[in-house]
Amino acid sequence: MEKFTVHTGVAVPLNSANIDTDQIIPKQFLLATTREGFGKHAFHDWRYLDDAETQLNPDFNLNKKEYQGASILVAQDNFGNGSSREHAPWALTDFGFRAVIAPSFANIFNNNALGNGLLTVKLTASEVNDIITFLEQNPGEKITISLEDMTVKCNGQTYSFELDEFYRHCLLNGLDSIDLTLKHNDDITAFESKAPSFLTPHR
Repeated sequence: MEKFTVHTGVAVPLNSANIDTDQIIPKQFLLATTREGFGKHAFHDWRYLDDAETQLNPDFNLNKKEYQGASILVAQDNFGNGSSREHAPWALTDFGFRAVIAPSFANIFNNNALGNGLLTVKLTASEVNDIITFLEQNPGEKITISLEDMTVKCNGQTYSFELDEFYRHCLLNGLDSIDLTLKHNDDITAFESKAPSFLTPHR
């Protein structure tokens, strides 16, 4: 998993609340067995004018020239509600997003996102509205998120946020669940050497 320390990138506003996982990645695209390839289908119903994804919707922010290459998404309350599918953060990271800023996140999405290297930044509704207004008036502007300082810098303003220390440690060091398990590889090997054969996997 890629480390997240300080990131500066183009931020794209989606000024909507209750953006659910089926809007982030519709169910018909969940057939893949790996994490790659979902970015093309992210926000399918909003990004495209046709089911075949051959006609981009020019009015959707992610398609506008000014927001191309965006790596930070800014939205409203209850981002990621809906099903528990991990495909939603996979789609966002595969699209190129490193972080999502919103006043609140659905709990399951929040945990899935952080576990897959996508930083979720909770700011107050007023702060998010200030950022969205600025981005809509100045499309293509970059903002900076520091996980080291726990701050967001935008338009000369600095906003502070909080994050569970476990997830902060994992993101700062690029550790996913597999990496965390492998840190205990010596203990696992020692246990397997002493345990009955029926309790240990065949290597």
